[in-house]
Amino acid sequence: MRSRSTLLEDWNKVLSSCDKPAYLAIAEAIELEIQRGVLQLDDRLPPIRELAKGLNLDYTTVARAYQEAQHRGLITSKAGVGSYVRIRNSNQLEAEPTLIEMTMNMAPEPQEPELLARMRHGARHVTEQGNFHRLTRYQDFGGTEDDQQAAAVWLNGVSPHHKGRTVLVTPGIQATLAGLMNGLVGAGNTLCAEAITYPGVKAMAGLLGIRTLGIPGDAQGILPDALEAHCRINKVRALYLNPTIQNPTTRTISETRRREIVEVARYFGLKIIEDDPYSKLMHNPPTSLASLAPELTYYVNGLSKTCSAGLRIAFLVCPTELESKRIASSLRATQIMASPMCSALATQWILDGTAQMCLDNIRLMSQRRQLIARRILGDFKIETNPEAFHLWLNLPSAWSQSAFCGRLLNRGIAIASADMFCLEGATPNAVRLSLGGNLNDERLEHTLRIVADTLMSNSSM
Repeated sequence: MRSRSTLLEDWNKVLSSCDKPAYLAIAEAIELEIQRGVLQLDDRLPPIRELAKGLNLDYTTVARAYQEAQHRGLITSKAGVGSYVRIRNSNQLEAEPTLIEMTMNMAPEPQEPELLARMRHGARHVTEQGNFHRLTRYQDFGGTEDDQQAAAVWLNGVSPHHKGRTVLVTPGIQATLAGLMNGLVGAGNTLCAEAITYPGVKAMAGLLGIRTLGIPGDAQGILPDALEAHCRINKVRALYLNPTIQNPTTRTISETRRREIVEVARYFGLKIIEDDPYSKLMHNPPTSLASLAPELTYYVNGLSKTCSAGLRIAFLVCPTELESKRIASSLRATQIMASPMCSALATQWILDGTAQMCLDNIRLMSQRRQLIARRILGDFKIETNPEAFHLWLNLPSAWSQSAFCGRLLNRGIAIASADMFCLEGATPNAVRLSLGGNLNDERLEHTLRIVADTLMSNSSM
């Protein structure tokens, strides 16, 4: 592929001599250069902002041009990955593949007929019982007494419970984390998190005007000394951790390291946001941070990773009943309440045992899929947990993460690159693969074989 400066020079000439709208002129320039062999299969096009600046166009025009080129089957684009040429020449157009989506970290979807029947029965029961209008009205934030009881059952063994309403039923983990970040940290202040962390943290902090600091770590978790150093230099309001089967690395903070982190947090009076959606996948999860430091920790768990991705119900355990009321007031301002229909369904499934059956089924499917992944990708450097439904793949030096993601995207597979998860510092040359969603075992095995073949396809390895 030509240098970007030459490409910009040629495309500027096309735009100046063409009477068509700029977005069509760019799409046709891409098509012409593919036909001439100037642009080759898997060539990466300039990022939209860079091209817009180079052509003196607005972002929307260039984005529309790439969209037009994609509609014509010329390129493949994916947010966070980039845009790549997807055909070899004008005589060898490839049909748009059905995208295998491995960027969203969704749990495997239960397929057992008995379980599906129970799930449907629970949904019917919720809508048919009692006063239907009760499920369509506004309710107090935090859930009904039945919802509170179900939350206590679900959280039993993973988080401490106190008398009174210290547990809030909320509309999903994502919304709850945003509310906590706003309430505990606030605009202009600092939040610490793992240097490689859940990407929603970076996105939410940016929207809320919160500064984020990445804490380096090792296989045991973040380094307490590094956390202490940040706290001494910066006025840190809170620490966000995803401590069990972490997204994306699958690492679990060890029991010893958890206690060391708690010591630092206590010394500096640091609030802890414990995002813990995966711990129930483990038969024997480590002691939660909320159990070790209940006076500091805001513990969040939910059903999207262990029951159903669309069931946007989460449970928030606050340090005290008074703090629960304060946080409820803050969350109510933006969230109003959890959907009564979703809350009632979550409560029904928890209390009648359906949620536990879903969890058991997802855990078994995850274990089976990890064995498939280990068999196919075992020769490569992968990090995972036997009960997780995602894995972290460290790429061979012959591949950059952007080139590898682009090559797979051209083969109809979307994965997440490491730069999506990094707050600061050097970005590891790695990717995350989700093994869940609507993939069955057979399709997953086929997909992972394509991943393995692509890893091996670079002749410079």
